[in-house]
Amino acid sequence: MSQRGQVLVAILNNLLDFNIACERCWYRIPVSSVEKWLQDRWPPQWLAFYQTKIFGEEAFSINYYAQVVEIRKVYRWQLLPDQPRDEKSQRRYYQILFDRLRRLPAPVTSRRWRRIVFISTTWEKFIAASEINDLYDESPLEDLLWSELKRLSIHAERQEFIEIGEQTYNLDFAIYCAIGKLNVETDGDTWHANPEKAAQDNVRDNNLETAGWKLLRFNTQQIREEMAQYCVPAIVKTVNKMGGVDEGGVLARKIDLNAPDGLHQLGLFDDL
Repeated sequence: MSQRGQVLVAILNNLLDFNIACERCWYRIPVSSVEKWLQDRWPPQWLAFYQTKIFGEEAFSINYYAQVVEIRKVYRWQLLPDQPRDEKSQRRYYQILFDRLRRLPAPVTSRRWRRIVFISTTWEKFIAASEINDLYDESPLEDLLWSELKRLSIHAERQEFIEIGEQTYNLDFAIYCAIGKLNVETDGDTWHANPEKAAQDNVRDNNLETAGWKLLRFNTQQIREEMAQYCVPAIVKTVNKMGGVDEGGVLARKIDLNAPDGLHQLGLFDDL
């Protein structure tokens, strides 16, 4: 298989599943979830677990992973025979069996304690990651922009799901600022060549703007050839106009690209 999809990051949000993973070395994913979210990135060779708020000090981070040994397609009642035989028990699951849980040397953390669905990534990205956003493997364009944002300590959330009414939108980069929210999109050249997709983007952009999101879009040429001259300055200027990056503290943080060291942090009320 290709490197994409080597590692699947899944959710641990209850103690039952954690105990099963520790003691019996398997994890379950609904077949419908695999069909909806993973598709061509299935099956994984490794499984890692993102723990939610019930896990105390280990919450909102990846601490454990394991090598996949076998994947079986089963009914829920076969996995959990002690639970009632009802309509729910007839649901189909993938039972992922693995060798043993291993602990990472250092956790892969989530800065904003975010919720995720699944993250499918490469082994190379997984072992090098220090935070959740390092794991995403959606496109080379996103990776290029993420490297620049990270270098400048512009904290962004990749692949952020936003609900507006009955619609759910997946943002390439969500940057939360002191007085607003910024959505940065990296569009491949083939996307907007299709008029139908361009029309979909128009509705999406309008809905996000109505919900308070500022939008910046960059195409392939701009990201590959004009990153330092255009893309990064446009993002920095917009972030600073919106009061700087909101880091959850007393002061937001602005960026000055003209500082002698190339990066200077300014307080919320400082002028550029």
